Amino acid sequence: MKTAIVILNWNTKGFLEKFLPPLLGSIGPEAEVIVADNASTDGSVELMKEKFPNVGAMFFSKNRGYTGGYNRALMQIKSDYYVLMNSDVEVPEHWLEPLEEWMDSHPECGICAPKLRSYTDRDMFEYAGAAGGYIDKYGYPYCRGRMLKRLEKDCGQYDTPENVFWVSGACLMIRSELFHKLGGLDDRFFAHMEEIDLCWRAQLSGYRVTVIPASTVYHVGGGSLPAGSPKKLYLNYRNNLLMLRKNLGKTLALEDFRHGGKADESASVGERKARRIVHTRMLMDGASAAVYFFTFRWKCLKAVFKAHQDVRKIRIRTTVSDISLYLKEYGRTGSVTGMASRWIIPRAIFCKDDACMPSRAMSSRAMSSRA
Repeated sequence: MKTAIVILNWNTKGFLEKFLPPLLGSIGPEAEVIVADNASTDGSVELMKEKFPNVGAMFFSKNRGYTGGYNRALMQIKSDYYVLMNSDVEVPEHWLEPLEEWMDSHPECGICAPKLRSYTDRDMFEYAGAAGGYIDKYGYPYCRGRMLKRLEKDCGQYDTPENVFWVSGACLMIRSELFHKLGGLDDRFFAHMEEIDLCWRAQLSGYRVTVIPASTVYHVGGGSLPAGSPKKLYLNYRNNLLMLRKNLGKTLALEDFRHGGKADESASVGERKARRIVHTRMLMDGASAAVYFFTFRWKCLKAVFKAHQDVRKIRIRTTVSDISLYLKEYGRTGSVTGMASRWIIPRAIFCKDDACMPSRAMSSRAMSSRA
């Protein structure tokens, strides 16, 4: 099998019933759709057995989250490419071919994805991934076509393939060999930002992450946890810090190494800079917690404190020795695209013109390790 399209389902029977038929009709003989069910209780299992008996399916005994569910499913699937797709994605005809063709002809690309538009407002980009994502100095992610909650209309402004920092887990294609080489998704994340971490690790390993605008899919969004959910807030705060602690030191060391540093010295520089940035980010989170306190949003306040508490418990820390070993193996091939050198939040808040949005500025220039 060339491509396995794997839908991880958890209590989204309605989406499966609606979006699975057009997906099945859009693929050729070299692709297969597989539904992996994360212990749904809404009748999804019965639906698959009764209405889609010929579709490959896996039924798990408990909900392992986005990370654990996909890791368990993809261990059992052999194909050249995996497509990780949410159940609330509608695909048009011929959405898959541009992704496969790009991967076939660009061996340096490890992960690619289509443009993501809104299912309900079909000319607009969709919040979860739009036309590919970037990340700022302090780890805040944003997209081409979406800054904070401000969305752009798709007028063809991002219609050339572009290397980006991350693409949305709502729909992404990854080489199966790379997925397993990286150890899959990080199970500790459970859900949220796990795809950003995966894309970051892919780049550090010498692969590109690319948006392919010849392919467009439509995403409903908000199906698992609604915006403003304290649980979602907790996962975003916690996982962002975990991601920074894992990858930032290597990224900053790589920048110094590429400018002529020695592996051990660059590793020390990267670890020191990363530690300062993570500390600053935690102070920023504290400022957010103060806002929740003064606006009486107690559950959100608790989510921030719990996130920081759990980050300390998990104790992820990339040491100078770890970074030095990384540089010796990947210092000549690793390269991180799409990391801004500034904090993008103030600019996003005060920018009134789409042309001055950080996402537009980032798209207009090439970046190696940092902008």
